[in-house]
Amino acid sequence: MTPETAVPETHDRIPGVRLGPVGLAWRPAVLLWTLAGLVAAIAVGAVGIAVGASSLTPWDVLRTLVGAGTERQELVVLDWRMPRALGGLAAGAALGVAGALTQTFARNPLATPDIIGVTSGASAGAVLAIAATGGTYEVSVAVNTLGIPGAALLGGVVAAAVVYGLSWRSGIDSYRLVLVGLGVTAICTALTSYLMVRAQISDANQAAAWLVGSLGPMTWDRLLPLLIACAVLLPVSVLLSAGLAIGQFGDDAARGLGLPLELHRLATLVVAVLLAVAAVAAAGPIAFVAFVVPQVARRLTRVDRPPLVLSGLLGGVLVMLSDLLGRTVVDWEIPVGLVTTLVGAPYLILLLLRHRREANA
Repeated sequence: MTPETAVPETHDRIPGVRLGPVGLAWRPAVLLWTLAGLVAAIAVGAVGIAVGASSLTPWDVLRTLVGAGTERQELVVLDWRMPRALGGLAAGAALGVAGALTQTFARNPLATPDIIGVTSGASAGAVLAIAATGGTYEVSVAVNTLGIPGAALLGGVVAAAVVYGLSWRSGIDSYRLVLVGLGVTAICTALTSYLMVRAQISDANQAAAWLVGSLGPMTWDRLLPLLIACAVLLPVSVLLSAGLAIGQFGDDAARGLGLPLELHRLATLVVAVLLAVAAVAAAGPIAFVAFVVPQVARRLTRVDRPPLVLSGLLGGVLVMLSDLLGRTVVDWEIPVGLVTTLVGAPYLILLLLRHRREANA
């Protein structure tokens, strides 16, 4: 039994139990795929820690984790590779769950943080912070005070608030949400390009490196805020899952069952936005994870909405595996954001073609 299979009490034909506000339905496929995702996350993380310029055996990694490794092994495992592996797992999980939340509440597979402007807003905020370090802009002092993670967080939240406000017409329509989000994404992308043109060359190079998304600069200090965000927000997202299940019956039915629909949607969007910007602030904009992973999880389990826990695990696996491939396949390191783009872009084209065929049928 897994939390993401929460269903309203009216689903009396599905066996399960209820723990407080969270309903747990018995869905064997979701349970089995969730366990498989957990095993895959542990395996990919272990390989990612062991493989590198200084290759270690699994036994070396285990001995180091229990405090029996050499000084060099502790440096490699605990200071260099463990933050990178945990950063990939946490960023991928945050993006996967954020995508599952927005896709479910909007009932639209395109309604992800990437598409509705959250990621581009965070990117614009971070680039503003980087560019302002050169003293090019009058707001540099204020922006520098925030730092890159703070500026990314502020940019993502502001973009989400603008999208939500402009999409509101006595409620949120998913089609209008996606259209407004695309417009805000275009504006933020243009702002980012303008900032990079105005920035000094060294700052522009730093911003360009950040914009592709990378786990290379991940340290414990950079990872800690992301871990705190995941520890707080992921359980909250599970608590929201019961309302998401009720919302799948339609707006009128959800209101009839007593769900404060718009308040629940606002809470869902806030949690999704905070998860997405926390991941972006720590690792940069890792594209397509929030878009691809929830749909893959839904198709694997054959349920009517993306399962949250499985989406988070698969997101972590995808980011860690992409990072591992990016630093081992060729002699130079490929940023993780470029690898996920190579996976996600064809999937987006395939999804659009499938919707076109269904519309013409």
